[in-house]
Amino acid sequence: MIFDLLKEDGQARLGVIKTKHGQVETPSYVVVGTDGHIRCLEPEDVKPSGTQIVISNTYHLWRSLGEEGLNAFPGLHEFMEWDGPIMTDSGGFQVFSMGYARELGSGKIAKAENAGKEMKDKNLVRVTDSGVYFTAETGEEIYLDAELSLRIQEQLGADIVLAFDEPSSPLHDYEYTKKAMERTHAWATRSLDAKISKQFIYGIVQGGAFEDLRKESAKVIGAMPFDGFAIGGAFGSSFGSQKNDTFVELEWVNQFLPKNKPRHLLGIGRIDDIFEAVERGVDTMDCVIPTREGRHGSIWGSSGRFDVVKGKYMHDESPLVIDCSCPVCDEKNITKKDIYQFFKDRDPRAPRYASIHNIYFFNHLMSQVRDSIKFGEFKNFKKSYLTSLAEKKNRVE
Repeated sequence: MIFDLLKEDGQARLGVIKTKHGQVETPSYVVVGTDGHIRCLEPEDVKPSGTQIVISNTYHLWRSLGEEGLNAFPGLHEFMEWDGPIMTDSGGFQVFSMGYARELGSGKIAKAENAGKEMKDKNLVRVTDSGVYFTAETGEEIYLDAELSLRIQEQLGADIVLAFDEPSSPLHDYEYTKKAMERTHAWATRSLDAKISKQFIYGIVQGGAFEDLRKESAKVIGAMPFDGFAIGGAFGSSFGSQKNDTFVELEWVNQFLPKNKPRHLLGIGRIDDIFEAVERGVDTMDCVIPTREGRHGSIWGSSGRFDVVKGKYMHDESPLVIDCSCPVCDEKNITKKDIYQFFKDRDPRAPRYASIHNIYFFNHLMSQVRDSIKFGEFKNFKKSYLTSLAEKKNRVE
């Protein structure tokens, strides 16, 4: 078994994922290292940031390494100088991000302002039942399918690999979303058949924002002999809907997934996302927010996010975040003024320190969530944390 379910508090779950390269206490944040490294961090920064597990991207590594480089690749653990657990996405997300996300100007969650907009960028993807053709930088088409994705992921050497899938856009209608879901199910079977390694493999639930499709996908994928499950694709039940509607989809899905296997939410992970997802039975989630926003000067804390590059922090000698125990705040005693100046000077310490701090913040929040589940206090902790967050935001504003 890959997963030990230790305790439930409502639908929130406390558990342990066991891999060859160590254990992951869940719920856990999965830190994104797209190209085989976490942007702006040195290898020695990863463990002190509280990181338990990293996810890298099959498509981008495949394209950057090339066939010759992939054949000579030592494996992600050696390449990253990281001895902890690693996941790899199958390349399925690029079917969306390079395809209809570009064409329709849409992210994973439907937004009212995108309704009816004309094409923004060229769609670089051609999907067929057999696989996907991507238009490369040179203009040539390159082909990726379930079998090739699994072969690449085996060469990359992650502990957990993902089945190849087609995520749909939140702007897709019912008929297209159903076709994409059916392709995902067919590719899931092919992914299982193609796997010859001892890596763990997760199947991916699709179905967009349609209740019957989400439930059907969860039943089909949940019945397959995967080691765990990921929940992907488009979220948001209608244009102009509240963000919380997104999490209704998790309720549709998780009731049909086996309780004794881990559940991963793909590509979502702000503060409120964490609480809502965990409350509905999610064990792990990945998101680029800690590093992407850190690189641009956004700092996360229990009061939410602030932009340290604003002029008002030019002379602010207060701690980056009060009572933070991350290496940047606690060991280096970095202040808002310090980080502000680093960014203005284009000092490489700026994005590095900001990213380390942000990763630590989200990992520490997850450890607090785990403690609350352990003691049967998750709902109380969620309420108090989010109430305090809202009050602090209001005071700042």
